[in-house]
Amino acid sequence: MSSPESSPFASHSGIPLGYTPMDDLHEEFLALVQALAQAPDHAVADTLDALALNARAHFDAEDQWMIESDFPAQGCHIDEHAAVMRSIEGVQRRVLHGEHEAARRLAQALVEWFPGHADYLDSALAHWMCKRRLGGTPVVLRRHIEPFVTAAVSR
Repeated sequence: MSSPESSPFASHSGIPLGYTPMDDLHEEFLALVQALAQAPDHAVADTLDALALNARAHFDAEDQWMIESDFPAQGCHIDEHAAVMRSIEGVQRRVLHGEHEAARRLAQALVEWFPGHADYLDSALAHWMCKRRLGGTPVVLRRHIEPFVTAAVSR
């Protein structure tokens, strides 16, 4: 994403998760969600199509990691990806009929959905992948750690 301040996900502390291939997929996905939220009517269909292609590749990659590594919670995670793709595809059909606002509502729904998905399902997968491929858990360094330090000191 170009600027964390302009992102609807700027306050979400779960990004990045510490598994670089996943973090890269998330960054691309979030940039496209933001682009869709801001797209003028004449660009909504193309922007939504780009998001759909990206989401399919993103979800397919994560699904493949889960299957190949025998990730224990793969069923619910894969099902959630499939549900989101069905939503995206449904909105694509509506946009073909000129319902541009449906795409903006989808972008808002993804803004609301993604942090929980990343915090619960993707973070577990990132941990699993790092442990299996690298022998340890992910380490994520964040630029803005002052609130955490302040909270820990004040206890």
